[in-house]
Amino acid sequence: MITNERQYKITRNAAARFRKAISDLAAGGPTRKGVHPRLLQAEREGMESQLADLQAEMREYEDLKSTDRPVINVDSIDELADGIIKARVVVGLSQKALAARMGLKEQQIQRYEAEHYKSASYRRLCEVSRALGLRVETTVSVHETQDM
Repeated sequence: MITNERQYKITRNAAARFRKAISDLAAGGPTRKGVHPRLLQAEREGMESQLADLQAEMREYEDLKSTDRPVINVDSIDELADGIIKARVVVGLSQKALAARMGLKEQQIQRYEAEHYKSASYRRLCEVSRALGLRVETTVSVHETQDM
């Protein structure tokens, strides 16, 4: 997931390099003697797949930045961190601005987001939610589990 403008620019540049490499390969770019055509096809398909992944990440970030979504759905507590990160992007706050609201250094927010808030305490998650102006609505469903 792209979480800031710097990552977006890096991803955009990587996508441009993949597009050029695919184009060069399709145009018969640098020939490699002795390389089986299936290997060249697999290389092209791998680059196309990687490009599609990068484009999907860029679209998601662009959509988050351009929307005024009042609701971000998460299906489990495991997805809560991604929901908080997406909410920060939707409300238009940079990591630096969120850190300033919370009296933290930008690097701390960057670390939290890079590790998907795994080291953040429950209290810290509540503080982040308040700083973003989030209201979290929950439903806890009990499912039958097998004994381990």
